[in-house]
Amino acid sequence: MSAQDGYDLWLQYDKIDDDKVVENYLDHISGFHKFGSDETLDVATTELKTAFEGLVGQTLKELNSVEENSVVLGSEENLPSEIRAMLKSDLSEINSEGYVLKSLSLNNNRITVVTGKTDVGVLYGTFRLIKEMQLHNNITQCDIIDSPKIQKRLLNHWDNLDRTVERGYAGFSIWDWHHLPELIKPEYIDYARANASIGINGTVLTNVNASSLVLTSHYIEKVKALAEVFRPYGLQVYLTARFSSPMESGDLKTADPLDPEVRQWWKDKADEIYAEIPDFGGFLVKANSEGQPGPNNYDRSHVDGANMLAEAVAPHSGIVMWRAFVYSEDDPEDRAKQAYSEFVPFDGQFHDNVLVQVKNGPIDFQPREPFHPMFGAMPDTPLMMEFQITQEYLGFSSHLVYLPEMFEETLDEDTYVQGEGSTVAKVVDGTLSNKKLTGIAGVANIGTAKNWTGHPFGQANWYGFGRLAWDPYLDSEAIAKEWLKMTFSNEQEFVDPVKDLMIKSREAVVNYMTPLGLHHIMDTGHHYGPGPWVDDLGRPEWNPVYYHRATSEGVGFDRTESGSDALSQYAEPIREKYNSIETTPEKYLLWFHHVPWDYKMENGQTLWYNLAAKYQEGVEDVEEMVNTWNDIEEYVDDQRFEEIQMLLQIQLKEAKWWRNAVLLYFQQFSGKELPEFIPEPEYDLEYYQSLEFPYAPGISPSWH
Repeated sequence: MSAQDGYDLWLQYDKIDDDKVVENYLDHISGFHKFGSDETLDVATTELKTAFEGLVGQTLKELNSVEENSVVLGSEENLPSEIRAMLKSDLSEINSEGYVLKSLSLNNNRITVVTGKTDVGVLYGTFRLIKEMQLHNNITQCDIIDSPKIQKRLLNHWDNLDRTVERGYAGFSIWDWHHLPELIKPEYIDYARANASIGINGTVLTNVNASSLVLTSHYIEKVKALAEVFRPYGLQVYLTARFSSPMESGDLKTADPLDPEVRQWWKDKADEIYAEIPDFGGFLVKANSEGQPGPNNYDRSHVDGANMLAEAVAPHSGIVMWRAFVYSEDDPEDRAKQAYSEFVPFDGQFHDNVLVQVKNGPIDFQPREPFHPMFGAMPDTPLMMEFQITQEYLGFSSHLVYLPEMFEETLDEDTYVQGEGSTVAKVVDGTLSNKKLTGIAGVANIGTAKNWTGHPFGQANWYGFGRLAWDPYLDSEAIAKEWLKMTFSNEQEFVDPVKDLMIKSREAVVNYMTPLGLHHIMDTGHHYGPGPWVDDLGRPEWNPVYYHRATSEGVGFDRTESGSDALSQYAEPIREKYNSIETTPEKYLLWFHHVPWDYKMENGQTLWYNLAAKYQEGVEDVEEMVNTWNDIEEYVDDQRFEEIQMLLQIQLKEAKWWRNAVLLYFQQFSGKELPEFIPEPEYDLEYYQSLEFPYAPGISPSWH
């Protein structure tokens, strides 16, 4: 089996080794004919030709007319009237980015039509046809109608202009700003192809801890070059806007959003950008959080700041994504409450082209969090989901963690704000409150690593995010199977066990890092490894002790009425159910309650026993992952097999580190012996506390 460096991601078009499948495709497809001359249509046909030649080993020729067994590509308006008439009902079911992939008989000729209302829809449909072939599916009777359920499907790059990537674990930024706009690297095209193949239609190029330099004319020229590469693939560019830019990039003395000169500066800046990039998407803003400037600096509200920028981009059909990730040392009661407290009172006051971008949980991309209470609490404001694809708190690119399982868990959660069935997915896709503007973002895990994501399985998180952004009701297990077949092998003996490994991997990391509702006990700053003992940082909520609150009495954060009352931000029946230790789901137990060490849990064992059991279970989960991977060697090329094998050994080593360090630390408070099933820790607590990692990856110079 030939070596693979992973660069081709899931767009691998190696020759299909099943002769019957190849014969079926050759019998059904002999050439293609396109209607239209758009750049997007050109890249669709180029992709189809490349895929066909790779998968079946023959050149797909362009035909001068529609013939037997031809693939017909074209948008609705460009199709011949007779084909359009046959597809009238199907085309009525899709939106502007949707597609119809259908087998038809035209003048007694069998044809396969790929169409949509726009050429971007045709491109998405083309990638769907290619995927059907990659999965070895029968394409003789195609009848697929599909549209994205969310409008704005974006990657958020936390990339800095010096090419460092905040919370990036796959090398440096792929944007080579120094050589732009003249040098267009092939990676830029392949990045656009990959995103188009999974329906991602936007990319925020720069870090939310933003630099005002990117809004200067020097950098706008560079951004324009990337936008021109991305445009045929339906991929819009966005930028982060540093709120103080009128002072730093302009010559104003204030950035007050109600100041007329400031408002004019942003309008002029928007006009300048759109003059160069007519399809520029708009701005993403992090304001008044972690030291970033914002409207609160001038005693103005988030609404004042967001609406000022929204007015600047509105004439150009641009949008503003205003992040709700805010927390401040001025509100030490409970960090989990602050975003809700700051934003919910402003429901309905944001302009129509503003999306409030909310992280999936109320703290910060933890291995497991309850859904953010803002979802469902702002019926008159479009809320945009923000997931992390990079693994800041989940082992970086060293650990195999399949995140779509976590995304699905969040999207399926019921907010109950309009009764049972009011899921987070329905909030995000706008169906719960008839939102006109919808969006979802994923913090990218992409860098200059040859395989883009560092860990080969990190690609599955990029792929899975795109699939769930397109349709938040998809099943993460089905997505895993797709990705495995497209990336490694169609052999069921490979797919089934590795799919199971992927689905279980997220629960494994929860078990060996933060079981039973523990959260944010990672070492601080870099967030690498355990650090539940850290208590000496300048702000309370920067310290892990703030979150676990371990004492001789017990452990956990009381968020009921007797504690911070963060639970009151959720709707009934969640409040009633989670208010009691007895009825709170054990996976969230220590998130909402301070629980005695001797508390008897569902299995009759104490909290201390169960906590230790979870940490041990996490280690054993990884041991099982190692064994599963070793058993499938024959189905994977040597290069990727050995790399993943070594990475799993790192994961196993660090799972044991987590287990030993955290249990030794909490043992001081519980005063109890480690259960007999816990192996003797390799080192004492003092050793684990002494470990330092000043050069752990992912911290950029802009971090606050």
